[in-house]
Amino acid sequence: MPSNQPTREDALELFRKYNKSESLYRHALAVEGVMRYMAVKSGEDQEKWGIIGLIHDLDYEMYPEQHCTMTKKILEENGWPEDYIRAVLSHGWGLVTDIEPVTRLEKTIYAIDELTGLVATSALVRPSRSVLDMESRSVKKKWSDKRFAAGVDRSVIEKGAAMLGVSLDDLITDCIMGMRAVAEEIGLKGSPPTP
Repeated sequence: MPSNQPTREDALELFRKYNKSESLYRHALAVEGVMRYMAVKSGEDQEKWGIIGLIHDLDYEMYPEQHCTMTKKILEENGWPEDYIRAVLSHGWGLVTDIEPVTRLEKTIYAIDELTGLVATSALVRPSRSVLDMESRSVKKKWSDKRFAAGVDRSVIEKGAAMLGVSLDDLITDCIMGMRAVAEEIGLKGSPPTP
């Protein structure tokens, strides 16, 4: 149980307690990787941003109908700080919570949560099956095909980019860069061609 600030180990232990799905774990690692990348880029606390990214879907496997509601309960019971809990809940704004993202951290997790799924799916249809040699245009090519990664809510990503004041291209590039750092762990290292 975190005494003050939760550690990555606290987050991982809690995540593993409530989630057995490998794909959900890879998604958590992808969001963590992108959050860490974005924190460094913004001069923010990389550890805090990463932990929030890692834990954001804590209740999704066991309580999909109560997504975010149960996360709040679990994190409170485990003594997590209020700002961490609020940031986690803000990623579900307009979908399952009414917690509007206001801080840069909250706006970032809101913007990139769905985007990591689109980037991952786009990488898997590439010959290399990798994010290491992927550019934003690969994702943009698939953007308007609503059947491709049909579960990804593109309007959330667009709203998130607008909140952050960045272009969709820049947000996609940042997402790819963050996912490159954890490519092996999330199964997207693939086999990019050697130059």
